[in-house]
Amino acid sequence: MKRLLLPLAFVLLAGGTWAQQDTLKYRILLRDKAATEYSLQRPEEFLSKKALERRHRQGLQLDSTDLPVCRKYVDEIARQGLRVVVTGKWENFVTVSCNDSTLMDKVAALPFVRSVERVWRAPRPAKEVAADRRDSLINQPTVHPDSLYGTALAQIQLSKGDRLHQAGFRGQGMTIAIVDAGFHNADRITAMQNIRILGTKDFVNPQADIYAQGDHGMKVLSCIGMNQPDIMTGTAPEASFWLLRSEDEASEHLVEQDYWAAAVEFADSVGVDVLNTSLGYYTFDDKSKDYTLCQLDGEFSLMSRQAAHLADKGMVLVCSAGNSGMSSWKKITPPGDARNVLTVGAVDKKGVLAPFSSIGNTADGRIKPDVVAVGLGADVMDTDGNQGHANGTSFASPIMCGMVTCLWQACPHLTAKELIELVRRSGDRTACPDNIYGYGIPDMWKAYQEGSKQK
Repeated sequence: MKRLLLPLAFVLLAGGTWAQQDTLKYRILLRDKAATEYSLQRPEEFLSKKALERRHRQGLQLDSTDLPVCRKYVDEIARQGLRVVVTGKWENFVTVSCNDSTLMDKVAALPFVRSVERVWRAPRPAKEVAADRRDSLINQPTVHPDSLYGTALAQIQLSKGDRLHQAGFRGQGMTIAIVDAGFHNADRITAMQNIRILGTKDFVNPQADIYAQGDHGMKVLSCIGMNQPDIMTGTAPEASFWLLRSEDEASEHLVEQDYWAAAVEFADSVGVDVLNTSLGYYTFDDKSKDYTLCQLDGEFSLMSRQAAHLADKGMVLVCSAGNSGMSSWKKITPPGDARNVLTVGAVDKKGVLAPFSSIGNTADGRIKPDVVAVGLGADVMDTDGNQGHANGTSFASPIMCGMVTCLWQACPHLTAKELIELVRRSGDRTACPDNIYGYGIPDMWKAYQEGSKQK
């Protein structure tokens, strides 16, 4: 697998270098994989051992979406004078960059191309890229000798996730990918240094320092992975993590969904079990790309279509519902409208809805959000190395993600889709779900007791 991953790494590195020079990016959807050099009878040539074991364990069959994008097609696109940024095999696309929009006419005429869409345009005048700069550290977090979880006790107790920990299920042997923005100072914060980080990858700019970018991903990580008794314990403190950056905080363009799609396919390739993404999109710098409420059908956005593939590959995606509850939009944001994912709204530590929490349902009538967790006054780590608080479904999602991971550790016989359904059934509103709380606050201990009987 190492040999097979190197070409992709080269493409991504090249994409990061060229991204600073080119002013346009396009997503090219392909018609087929007819020219592939791979075969579903030889999956070890394009899928890792862990990815194959996960599928086998859940009785999942390989299909054409598992086959890589045809190299012959990618090469022909590059010969038109375009630079490949990322590729996505599940939705069969190639994202490219260039300076000349007329090149895309040639690409659109290629027989294997289905459609072409501009997904990024450089701002005018071009913004000067600021040099990476770290926040200063204090690293003197408050000690709470009366609590293993520090001040974070309430946010796990609300769903009885602490009872899973007490039973020995703390995420051991499970791998979580966090697909987010930057992870500022996560490598230097003393209280975070025992988090099991397997690796990092930046899909926005592979040459950047992922630990010197924004702090959103770092705070998300702290909700799950913190493992410092008396300071802060997260909801899956003994899990292992991949930190993946797909969010470009300098702008809001469709191309970030292309980065995200590449990131989750990478997560599949390295054997991830559960993913958290606290990202959502419905409005863009190019206003012609803004979504409408009727497009929240789980199919319209690339990100939502991509998210729906995850459970079919044996992984569980936990994502934030969005923070638009008090705006004119009000609704969930993609990928929160996707099928077979857990979309998480926000409540306070008493279980009362956070007013900003986005609501459902989807345009086609499915219940969303699925569940809720603490996202108002959530306990997180700050970039200075001390504890802090944050508001947003961005933090409700990872708090829930860690508990879902521990539940799956406790019930490894469940498939991804069975696990998602089990969490929904354990909600305190499961008898009458709505478009505000969804199925409500899950009782993870109840879910464990029920899941254990399903063997």
